[in-house]
Amino acid sequence: MHEIDDPIFEINGRKIGEGNDPFIVAEMSGNHNGSINNAVSIIKAAKDCGADAVKIQTYTPDTITIDCDKPEFIINEGIWKGKRLYELYQEAHTPWEWHEELFEYSRKVGITLFSTPFDISSVAFLEKLQNPIYKIASPELIDLELIKEVAKTGKPIIFSTGMGSLQEIEEAIETARNEGSKKIIVLHCTSAYPTPIEEVNLSTITEIKKRFNVISGLSDHTKGTEVAKLATAMGAALIEKHFILDKSKGGVDSEFSIEPNELRKLVNEARIASLCRGQPAFKVTKSESIMLKNRRSLYIVKDIQKGEVISTDNIRSIRPGNGVLPKYMNSVLGKLASRDLYFGEAFDFTMITDETCNH
Repeated sequence: MHEIDDPIFEINGRKIGEGNDPFIVAEMSGNHNGSINNAVSIIKAAKDCGADAVKIQTYTPDTITIDCDKPEFIINEGIWKGKRLYELYQEAHTPWEWHEELFEYSRKVGITLFSTPFDISSVAFLEKLQNPIYKIASPELIDLELIKEVAKTGKPIIFSTGMGSLQEIEEAIETARNEGSKKIIVLHCTSAYPTPIEEVNLSTITEIKKRFNVISGLSDHTKGTEVAKLATAMGAALIEKHFILDKSKGGVDSEFSIEPNELRKLVNEARIASLCRGQPAFKVTKSESIMLKNRRSLYIVKDIQKGEVISTDNIRSIRPGNGVLPKYMNSVLGKLASRDLYFGEAFDFTMITDETCNH
């Protein structure tokens, strides 16, 4: 098994990985609805809600598909049914001329902005803008040449695994590692928009971490925030959710996006869930130590004279827990008292002799 690369690493000073709060990413995608002012407002709102980062997508309709009317270029089902691919990407893309302003604004307000490139030209463009992290979208998981190009930047890589087989996920990770990538996060993802609850399969998050020795998380396309909260409790180190200012105004991803009040709730609940997860513990915690006195222990329940036999008539397992543990009862019974013992005394081994009653 491949040794885990960097179990904890930093992005703009924010630690990601075991023992840290989940890294919350607000995915803008096409929710700007063609307005750079909306895009800026989304970034500001994400910052105000406590998200760690905003993600955009870097492509044009021509870098991701072609302007073609053949049946295979028309979406036949789901929320985008009837749209041509070219039309969908024309509506949803973030214009390249916006990018520099969005990166500058994000740095100004103090939130990480990063992008998903969809072809090699996008990577070159993003490098000029000092993009700090790269995301490989689920459909591009099989584009190994794109992954190589991203890995060569030396920046952290986040993979989404929607539709990916074990072999395809492994090939993507190994392709990045072979180019020197050590900072890898792999997100469990179901590429259904929105994702039905019965297809979420959150146990995959821990399986990804175990099988591939990477930091794992969730790219969540369900409605609401409950699944993301549960994913954090199961160990997700990064949560990505599509984010929109106002769903009532529509947009290509509005149906499975969350609004500011929901993002704020997600940030708070995910961090509580992470705190609850903690570490495996089989010892007394600091706060429960005061309850030790409420455990059972052996106590003298009837006055006993020196030399008298210890029996179930004069010693019992009761609360509080200041005496010897109840498991020693059988080894104590039949012994002789080493001194006078009194009702209500916590039993200890100095109270008996090594002698045993023989009659």
